[in-house]
Amino acid sequence: MNDIRVSALVLLHPHRGDLLMVRKAGTTSFMLPGGKPEAWETAEETIIREIAEELGLGLSADRLHALGTFTAEAANEADHRVIGDVFCYDGLPDELDIEDIAHLAEIAEAGWFPIDPLPADTVERQFAPLTRNEVIPALQATGRLAG
Repeated sequence: MNDIRVSALVLLHPHRGDLLMVRKAGTTSFMLPGGKPEAWETAEETIIREIAEELGLGLSADRLHALGTFTAEAANEADHRVIGDVFCYDGLPDELDIEDIAHLAEIAEAGWFPIDPLPADTVERQFAPLTRNEVIPALQATGRLAG
C-alpha cells in the first residue's frame, strides 16, 4: 500500500457546528479541504497554500492549531492510504462567505455537513474515511464540537 501525505483543515460553521468539506472534480467523496505538500513545505505551510488555492482564503498561522496526525484508507485512490496532518482554525477566515462558499482549482463542490452524525455514504456521495473515522472522533474527544 502506498502512502499519501496531506495537510487538511477543520472549519466549523459558527452557528450549526457543521464541518466544511470539499469534493474534487471527477470524484464522489467529500473530504476536508487541503492537499499534498511541496518538497520544501511544512505541514502548516501546506495547509495555508492549499486553502488559498482551493477556496481563495487567507489563513493566519497564529489561528491554526494542530489536531493531530491521522492515517486512513485514501478516499479517491485505490491501494493508497492517506496520512493527514490535520489543523483546526480559530473562527473562520474573514473572506469566507458561509452561505456561498467559493471554490477554485480542482474543487467541484464545497459545503457544510452535519457531523453528529455525519450522513451515511451513498452511491452518489461518500465521505473520506480520514474524516469519518479519525478526525470527527478526535474532534469529539477534544470537545471542539458545538452541541
